[in-house]
Amino acid sequence: MNRLEVGSKKFELGKKTIIMGVLNVTPDSFSDGGKYYQMDDAIDRAIELEKQGADILDIGGESTRPGAKPVTTDEEINRVIPVVSELIKFLNIPISVDTYKAKVAEKALSLGASMINDITGLTEDEKLAKVVADYDVPICLMHMKGKPFNMQINPQYKNVIKEVYDFLDERAKYATSTGIEKHNIIIDPGIGFGKRTGKGVEDNCIIINRLSEFKKLNYPILLGPSRKNFIGNISGGKKQLSPDDRLEGSLGAGIVAVINGADILRVHDVKETRRCIDIVDRIIR
Repeated sequence: MNRLEVGSKKFELGKKTIIMGVLNVTPDSFSDGGKYYQMDDAIDRAIELEKQGADILDIGGESTRPGAKPVTTDEEINRVIPVVSELIKFLNIPISVDTYKAKVAEKALSLGASMINDITGLTEDEKLAKVVADYDVPICLMHMKGKPFNMQINPQYKNVIKEVYDFLDERAKYATSTGIEKHNIIIDPGIGFGKRTGKGVEDNCIIINRLSEFKKLNYPILLGPSRKNFIGNISGGKKQLSPDDRLEGSLGAGIVAVINGADILRVHDVKETRRCIDIVDRIIR
């Protein structure tokens, strides 16, 4: 698979890393919860991310940090849809919506959003697959062990690579069986989502180190290591670094991910990542 089309943008995979900028319109996200919860702040941030070099904007209205509780469909719609409705008028980069709810996805896509980012890999809302298929847009299928509210409570694996690989393989096959075109499928191993960290086993590091093995599935790979807990655990020594202090670790993880086959990086720090990965792309691509 050599090309990914998101809205009007055609990305040649393997030539340049795609940078997806994160816009959380939530009061409680782990990194920037509350900063862009108000409409004006969200709009300003989206414009800033585009100027900084984001190729895609990913808007989320429900926090998926460890321990987070789900919000109602109506609440998520109230948070996300007004922002999408406004940004679609003038933003030049495609908009992705980070949701697993079919009603949220349908409303966003009907306004002109171009992609769905589903942390559940089409396991939560059985109606979402049809919405994505009907609108003929890309969907990212992510692996998560458990749900956000319990995913970091003692997750266990016999073989983390095999379990994540098999899940993504099965979910991709399911997606195509529902009518979603193969060229619209993106996979994400789910860095920080039900992965062991800080207790002698670093699943996230293992996944990034062996990311090339996921290329056998023949789908674009999205990775979101940005500001995750494992970076704070590793880089902080005896004291865990706060999310705001994990830039260098995020860049380091992103570099190795790109070298090992990541096509898309989902990040909070677009400017710094763009400058860093432009150099990496020039060297390795």
